[in-house]
Amino acid sequence: MTLQENVRKPLDRLSEALSDEMGAVNALIRDRMASRHAPRIPEVTAHLIEAGGKRLRPMLTLAAARMVGYGGPYHIHLAATVEFIHTATLLHDDVVDESSQRRGRPTANLLWDNKSSVLVGDYLFARSFQLMVEPGNMRTLEILANASATIAEGEVLQLTAAQDLATTEDIYIQVVRGKTAALFSAATEVGGVIAGAPADQVQALFDYGDALGIAFQIVDDLLDYGGATETIGKNVGDDFRERKLTLPVIKAVAKADELERAFWSRTIEKGDQRDGDLEQALALLARHGAMDAARADALAWAAKAKDALRVLPEHPIRDMLTDLADFVVSRVT
Repeated sequence: MTLQENVRKPLDRLSEALSDEMGAVNALIRDRMASRHAPRIPEVTAHLIEAGGKRLRPMLTLAAARMVGYGGPYHIHLAATVEFIHTATLLHDDVVDESSQRRGRPTANLLWDNKSSVLVGDYLFARSFQLMVEPGNMRTLEILANASATIAEGEVLQLTAAQDLATTEDIYIQVVRGKTAALFSAATEVGGVIAGAPADQVQALFDYGDALGIAFQIVDDLLDYGGATETIGKNVGDDFRERKLTLPVIKAVAKADELERAFWSRTIEKGDQRDGDLEQALALLARHGAMDAARADALAWAAKAKDALRVLPEHPIRDMLTDLADFVVSRVT
């Protein structure tokens, strides 16, 4: 058994436990991504949605609702909403980042064009708002609407912070809370809210999703400098080539001498990248222990996620979510 097969187990168990509900979510997604007048919409959407993604975020909504005893139908709508928001942001991100690969496949903007990706992303955002009003719950609507705005805000903040060597770890976490963790925490929180869970349990679900999302993004940033292309679904070093100041680099910059800082300024701030620069970047990360330090941060956030679950009732799903937090960071341990 490979390591990758081993670490997939917690997610597989959660998927099996929620298989019936995820089937309903997938059916709703297929129904709502249809367009009578613009066939390109389902073509572009299907390319990404059916590309083998783990559906982690909608599963979090279903898991949260199940764990606190929800018996109604509307967690399906909320889970589909979460997936539509996620897919819309991916379409837009690939245009902004000029990416050519997503989940190991060519991106939609490469196969079609930037205009199609942006407009189909807009369509999916609109569809997500149609879906999120159907449960008739103002609080879940507020949570998901706020998350949508926070995600966009985080992406804009990243535009200004990602290539500025003055960016601190606090600003990095602010960016991550916006572009990644906001949807994780919204996904878990709405599951508790639609179930009418007590306030302390809803807060615990929010805290779990927030910490899990931060750990998830730190791991993703680590893998960009140390993962296999087939594992991470993109090319190793893409963040460096796209001049993104992620946590490992922020840590290395903080310890850099004058010559090293000049290297980071040339490659990240000015975008003057040459042959051998990626290898030099990796050497600097290793010299200052930046990868190990970022890995320790990811483990600390995963521990916070697991700690948040203690407030929630004992349930097999709770155990799976605990294992899921370990799974997220196991890719870099």
